[in-house]
Amino acid sequence: MMTDLFSSLDGAYSFLLWFPSLIVLFLYMTQVHMSSLTSTLCSTSAGVWKEKNLNRFFPFPLLLTVLFMLLMLTNLMGLTPFMYSLSSDLFTMSGLALLMWLMILLSGYIYSPVKSIAHLAPQGAPLGLAPFLVLIETISIMIRPLTLTVRLMANISAGHIVLGLLANSLTAMVSSLMVLPLLGLSIGYMLFEFFVALIQAYIFTLLISLYQDEHP
Repeated sequence: MMTDLFSSLDGAYSFLLWFPSLIVLFLYMTQVHMSSLTSTLCSTSAGVWKEKNLNRFFPFPLLLTVLFMLLMLTNLMGLTPFMYSLSSDLFTMSGLALLMWLMILLSGYIYSPVKSIAHLAPQGAPLGLAPFLVLIETISIMIRPLTLTVRLMANISAGHIVLGLLANSLTAMVSSLMVLPLLGLSIGYMLFEFFVALIQAYIFTLLISLYQDEHP
């Protein structure tokens, strides 16, 4: 939790995320032999995310579990004083969301271009509305990285700002009678932020799994 509210717009160190992200992309696109232990982990992960379509992409449930753990630990680390959270960084989260979205999108168009394009027009839609529906569906698909980034970054950053304001208030009222109620409020809000950190990591990963469920 940094004291500078504009530090999330500083992309000086965001390039460091591309290295693990590229490794994740390489593991996803490469056909490797799965050991019995890894197969068990994948099957368990598929049960956690409750998506039947994920079983067709065998390593993907395990990737979702690793992504969830990464985001959860990053969110929790951001609650530590003077610790910078990557989940509140604009460039980091936009890069991760764009990479996951692009990986799923390109995989679908490479695997089955016809089915991927046909997905833009809902089945049974009137012919006159087809161009309008295709336009809406295309826009909704294109803005997915933006919605993923803003949802996670806004929720995490808002919590950090409130915690920073509470910490400054505690420092200013350390000799006042209001310090005890304010301390209790700060502890309660910190516990609430722990819950938010877990929920936001789960929502981000769940949305990725729903996007993958549209894979042809």
